[in-house]
Amino acid sequence: MADTPHFSRVAFIGVGLIGSSLARAVRKAGLADRIVCWSRRAETSARALELGVVDEAAETVADAVAGADLVVIAIHLRGYEDVAKAMAPALAEGAIVTDVGSSKQVALKALAPHLPDHVHLVPGHPVAGTEFSGPDSGFAELFEGRWCILTPAEETDAGALAQVTGLWEAVGSSVQIMEPEHHDVVLALTSHLPHIIAYTIVGTAAEMEGDLKSEVIQFSAGGFRDFTRIAATNPEFWRDVFLVNKDAVLDVLGRFEEDLSAVRKAIRRGDADGLLAMLTRTRDIRRGVIDARQDSDWHRETG
Repeated sequence: MADTPHFSRVAFIGVGLIGSSLARAVRKAGLADRIVCWSRRAETSARALELGVVDEAAETVADAVAGADLVVIAIHLRGYEDVAKAMAPALAEGAIVTDVGSSKQVALKALAPHLPDHVHLVPGHPVAGTEFSGPDSGFAELFEGRWCILTPAEETDAGALAQVTGLWEAVGSSVQIMEPEHHDVVLALTSHLPHIIAYTIVGTAAEMEGDLKSEVIQFSAGGFRDFTRIAATNPEFWRDVFLVNKDAVLDVLGRFEEDLSAVRKAIRRGDADGLLAMLTRTRDIRRGVIDARQDSDWHRETG
């Protein structure tokens, strides 16, 4: 376990669910003297200040990161490059920049080229979330018992990596170091593909004629209810994830289509044994999820 870090000023670029939850957790654990935020929407920053999530709501990205020894980027992936350019001139010597995005190759491609040499980039991804968004939805316990994946480059400063590792451990997460490309493939299967499926299934229900659509909603079984929860997550966020991580997403989507085709054939042919074999093999995955303690009522992974 890394030593628990302490920061004089932490700047959050974005204070939605993840950003506001981490800000709350940082405050609860006493990891920072001052917490400041900036949001694309001024009313979001103002709300975070009103809730006591942060100590200061900055008007610009540069104002937020000025003097910060830790900067946490918690915005949509396609906004990374613009934010990196805006913050670069104001970043302090030795500042650590990290993020919480669901695709890690984009962190290196969109952030690293625009950051000055005197700062340290440590990309990260907390595997946690809910279907809700905005600063009101955050809570300090969101990361407890969850994984945070860090994807540093080979040249990443060891001290900066230790600081970010310590941060996530201090808010209750277990940290895993992973190659960015590998992370994106793993998350494409465990997170991105399920969201595509959920949006598609719920979208199919939305296209049904009135009476049938009403009955689908009224008599929703557990499986469909879970899909509606997943499909209720921020559509702009997931649009960016699918586009930014498109190579890995398209790869796992192709594999899924092949498996789905095999299931369709088994059903059409009445192949009871083949169908049972397909259904049975999935039990080991479910047992593994439970054994890894990655299943609970309030830990809802959405990114």
